[in-house]
Amino acid sequence: MLNRIFKLEKHGTSVSTEILAGVTTFITMAYVLAVLPAILSTTGMDKEAIFFATCLSAGLVSIAMGLIVNFPIALAPGMGLSAYFATIAAQAGGIPWQTALGIAFVAGLVFIVLTVTRVRQVLVDAFPASLKHALVIGIGFFITIIGLKMSHLVTLHAHLGPSLDMITVSRGIADLSFFEWDLTLGSLSKPDTLLAVIGLVITSVLIVLRIRGAILIGIILGTLIGIPMGLTNVNNIHFSLPSIYSLDLGVMDIRAALKLGYISIIFTFTFVGLMDTFATLISAANKTGVINRSDGSRLIGKAMFVDAVGACFGAFLGVPALTAYIESMAGVSAGGRTGLTAVVVGILFLLSLILSSLFILIPNAATAPILILMGVFMISSIKEINFEDFSEAVPAFLTIIIMPLTYSIANGISAGIIFHVLLKVVSGKWRDVHWMMYILMLLVVTKLAFFS
Repeated sequence: MLNRIFKLEKHGTSVSTEILAGVTTFITMAYVLAVLPAILSTTGMDKEAIFFATCLSAGLVSIAMGLIVNFPIALAPGMGLSAYFATIAAQAGGIPWQTALGIAFVAGLVFIVLTVTRVRQVLVDAFPASLKHALVIGIGFFITIIGLKMSHLVTLHAHLGPSLDMITVSRGIADLSFFEWDLTLGSLSKPDTLLAVIGLVITSVLIVLRIRGAILIGIILGTLIGIPMGLTNVNNIHFSLPSIYSLDLGVMDIRAALKLGYISIIFTFTFVGLMDTFATLISAANKTGVINRSDGSRLIGKAMFVDAVGACFGAFLGVPALTAYIESMAGVSAGGRTGLTAVVVGILFLLSLILSSLFILIPNAATAPILILMGVFMISSIKEINFEDFSEAVPAFLTIIIMPLTYSIANGISAGIIFHVLLKVVSGKWRDVHWMMYILMLLVVTKLAFFS
């Protein structure tokens, strides 16, 4: 039955491989269940309601992605946009969180319109191959940076620059621009850093030895090793289902969100969400080979529609901006090729309503090695970029390097778009540029000029 529904043989995969890939993706995403309530609760939202809405929305929409699109991509509230949501809806002087949810819902409606009118699908055809491969590589580095920071293998230190003295600081007029920032290696004397290194070694060895399920085994072993190190807390395991009445169903204030003063916020939500989702779907399509299939554009279009509806559904349940997760690449790297992977992820999110403590106890240091290794899996696309042609090489390079260094997928894509169009025009190759790229460049420049 599963083979018939998901066409497993056609995609060269099996039930066991897809289940393993789904579990792997879920475990690398499980941090959202602990982190998101902590972030959004700063707005005055209830933590239990956030947790319930996260599990329910991520579970149902990921299952929809698997059944409708047959694509191994899981969805959950986006961490970047959730952080932005918390910033604009902060209790100290921010807009009401109900209004912020309304803004997220309106942005989701914009996504639906762009998808139904096939504007988002045109983007797939408009992007040059070099930038598509650059997206894969940049996201790989981006995920690696996340893993390095989660494990504290790389730490960021700030110190006063020569232009600022302590008297100025004491008067409370210091600015971040006066500080100098240094990236340094973390210390193995810290338990989480040590566990991450151990997990990185174990997982790398398992992969080299071609052990089936190496990524999942690495996470499990890292979690077990974390028990005597005091990083895996096994004392808070409990089984309970939160009350349905804790959900903030339909409390979003759409009327307030449509005020003229919030247009820039809606634009930011739409732009960043559009770019993040686009990059993730293209990366997965490249990795799984879907991008080269005759029905590739149609499948990506369907995936974008599910993603757009998910954005609205999440806001209705009480969480902002459901989006395709870059951590899905962990499952793809583990062999996931069909929607069965996404369905498994969705089921695990629904089960986590009861078993949440089991999943949340996995320490960041146990999942960080997997994120670090994603860069290795995804950098292979670099051989597809023509570095002999600088009009192709420069936009691709800037996309790759800016994405992790600015901690923003949207920034990397924006740089790639601008320089692709600019260099093609000045080199007399303007006919090689898809018309949509000119529109995107205009939107990017507008965003940078007026809505930064």
